[in-house]
Amino acid sequence: MPGPLLHLGATVLCAHGGMATPSAPNPRVLVSGQPTVTMTAPYVIAGCPFNVVVPVPCVTGQWVVAALRVFSNGQPLVLMDSQAVCVPNGTPLLPLVVQTRVIGS
Repeated sequence: MPGPLLHLGATVLCAHGGMATPSAPNPRVLVSGQPTVTMTAPYVIAGCPFNVVVPVPCVTGQWVVAALRVFSNGQPLVLMDSQAVCVPNGTPLLPLVVQTRVIGS
């Protein structure tokens, strides 16, 4: 399904509200003047407040579904509707604010 491409300045949170940022943005493709993100680049999560029973806050997030037709350096780019899993608890990453000028599928 088509959706806006994620970029370095996009607001992405873990399911508990921790801020997620890409560890390796893709400088070869820019949108809104900022690097995009490929599926292989893990996200680092800071400030996850998940502390139920045993403190297991989200630490990293990895995209598992991304664009089917838009690639950079042989890797699919991440779209707003892409799916990710956080480690160690398996919750999703939630892209909230992204650029809207470039759409991929």
